[in-house]
Amino acid sequence: MNIYKEVRQLRQQGRSQRSIAVQLGISRNTVKKYWEGEAVPWVRKEYQRPTSVLTEGVKNFIQQCLDEDEENRLKKQSHTAKRIYDRLVEEQSFTGGESTVRRYVQELRGSTPEAFVPLAFDPGDAVQVDWGEATIRLADVKTKVNIFCARLCYSDAPFVVAYRRQNSESFLEAQVRTFDYFGGAPRRVIFDNAKIAVKDGFGAHAKTQDSYAMLAAHYGFETVFCNPASGNEKGLVEGLVGFSRRNFCVPLPKVDSMDELNDLLQKRCEQYLKHTIRGKNGTVREEFEVEKAALNPLPIYRFDPAKRAHGRVDRFSTVRFDTNNYSVPVTYCGKEVTVKALPEQVEIYSQNKLIATHPRCLGHKQNVYDLQHYLPLLERKGRAIFQAKPVRDTVPPVFLAWLQKQNLKPKQIVELLYRCLDEGFDTVMQGVSVVTPPPPKIADTVVVQNVNLAGYDVLFGGVRV
Repeated sequence: MNIYKEVRQLRQQGRSQRSIAVQLGISRNTVKKYWEGEAVPWVRKEYQRPTSVLTEGVKNFIQQCLDEDEENRLKKQSHTAKRIYDRLVEEQSFTGGESTVRRYVQELRGSTPEAFVPLAFDPGDAVQVDWGEATIRLADVKTKVNIFCARLCYSDAPFVVAYRRQNSESFLEAQVRTFDYFGGAPRRVIFDNAKIAVKDGFGAHAKTQDSYAMLAAHYGFETVFCNPASGNEKGLVEGLVGFSRRNFCVPLPKVDSMDELNDLLQKRCEQYLKHTIRGKNGTVREEFEVEKAALNPLPIYRFDPAKRAHGRVDRFSTVRFDTNNYSVPVTYCGKEVTVKALPEQVEIYSQNKLIATHPRCLGHKQNVYDLQHYLPLLERKGRAIFQAKPVRDTVPPVFLAWLQKQNLKPKQIVELLYRCLDEGFDTVMQGVSVVTPPPPKIADTVVVQNVNLAGYDVLFGGVRV
């Protein structure tokens, strides 16, 4: 500060830069810097030191994540800076800070972080729920699924579960599973005005669907519906929907079943409990333990979210539900049965006895067969085996073609099909060696003797040339 003052005063006295530098014993560059009064010593220029942890390998990995997002073209299911940082730690043993990765990702995207309004709730007061969509690879097929997200408002503890269809059964079961996971029910459930829960009206004037009203009565919570286009009224779960899509589902999960996907989502929810909450000293897990003690206890009877229907088994040994036909054992043909539809499967009962279970069909006017239901009938009607729809729809074409080449009786074919149900078609086809029997030998061979036809020629007046 003193040097700056002296340089400015000597300049006003008409001294040159050289003479001032000699008199004060400082560099001429320093005099030049303070000469016009443009640079002042109490304002320091911002200095950014290049980080040593952002190596070329790390930068390439970050760029690959962004390129993968561009290739998938899923705007709502792309990498966040947080997700990229987590992958760097897990896959590249990255030792740098999360803020370093955030700054570099923002630099590549040219974006600024979004601002949020902090909220405060009492323990056990409320949970916010919402639906979202995500894309996965189910049995190696790119499939869009619906993810149900729930978040306790005090502790931020999350629960995420996926379904193939967003219907009443899925909505009810998702909340039952949420309460089971949290170990209790809050006093309020905050949701939007979707028809799956609201029969009529909106917000404070909404009329609840009967099935949802029964769920609320059973678990003793109050239903709170948001006003239209007011996502800020459930901002916690809105954030969870995006977070789970960009973190739990990036990169795209590759699973063979919905159960496998939900196991993966639950593990990600468990990992999230290690996070710390802004404005609180403890982790999500620690705050969740506090909130868990304030939740209402679960009722002894677990609410059954299934949809039920009654029908009669037709002559093809199927019963119709939701436009689709599901098979039952042929012994129940013509009888009254009850269909119990869950989000991912259909159960069929006769006099409270479970007689058939099928994966739930999401199509329309489809036939869903269980081969085992028809094998006793095919054993008696063997000529229909290769034209039977339950066989054509359930037996792999390769096995069916192999089976047609064998010289087997209907009873033998049915026995092989029974084995296939236990061991698998490939195992049976590889393990069975069917030898085609030679043609039967004829013991009483007929000997044909030569016949002299000369007598006929005489009767006709001689031989005609």
